[in-house]
This record gives sequence, structure tokens and C-alpha cells, in this order.
Amino acid sequence: MIRYRDAASADLPAIDALFRESFIATFGHLYSPENLAIFLAKFTPEAWAEELATPGVALRLAEDDAGPVGYCKLGPVTLPVAPRPAPIELRQLYLRERGKGSGAAQALMDWALDTARSRGAATLWLSVYIDNHRARRFYERYGFVDRGRYAFMVGEHEDEDRLMSLDL
Repeated sequence: MIRYRDAASADLPAIDALFRESFIATFGHLYSPENLAIFLAKFTPEAWAEELATPGVALRLAEDDAGPVGYCKLGPVTLPVAPRPAPIELRQLYLRERGKGSGAAQALMDWALDTARSRGAATLWLSVYIDNHRARRFYERYGFVDRGRYAFMVGEHEDEDRLMSLDL
């Protein structure tokens, strides 16, 4: 059984570990060890704590008896997007393998949508790797629309992400 709760600063080491595990499992093969190391080096305990302390940032944690299986992070828009009314950004939604197919992704997305609406957001933005077809289909099922290309940097490697938005 998966439980959901707001994350606290004490959860940040576990969230960081989950992020690294999921990112490397999903995307690690795309990058040189050097570029992957440069990218992951930006995710320090201090950087996680600073982000959690940023006004408007919220983290929701999904966990089972073995610990965290996923998390979702919302915050002010940092993506280079066209101006739209009252935007908010889905910054990350990551799951461990054991969380996939459990309903955790849907529960976290439902939380993100409810939270965005309760904050008065009119548009929810995200970016997704162009070849992450599973994630793109997931977002499209919620009604997200492709809004164009976004260059996502992993070290010195430029990935093509797609900017997507949902009018709330």
C-alpha cells in the first residue's frame, strides 16, 4: 500500500537518492560519464534544501513499507515558456521501478493538479524528454499539449525536450 504526504527537509536525502536512481535508470545510457557527473553534481543537499525553502515550491512524497517510491515537485515556472496567465511548473515527477504501475504516478499527478488549481494557477507547464514515450503518453492522457522544443542540458550534452502545458 502506498501512502502520500508532503515532504519535509528530513526527506531530502531519500528524495535525492530516488531522483538519482530513477534518472540514471531511465536516462543514464544517453550520456557520457562526464556529462552525467556534471549534471548530477548540481543536486547537492544544499541545492535541494534551497529549492524546498523557495516560496511556492511543494514536494509530495509517495512511500510504501520499504520507503519512498516516488515524488512530485511543483513550483514557480523556470522554463522558457510563452507568457500565459497564472502559470505553475511541474518540475519533477519521478518513480522508482517498484512504483511504476502502482497508481502512484496518477496519485501524484492528481495532487499536482489539485494543488495548482488551489493556488489559482491557470496553466501547468512541464518539460519531458522527446524519447520518453511512456511519460509523454501519460501527460497527454491528462490533456497536456506539446508547445515546442526545449534544450535540456545534461553537462555539455543537449537533449531535446518538449515543453507541454495544460490549461487548468
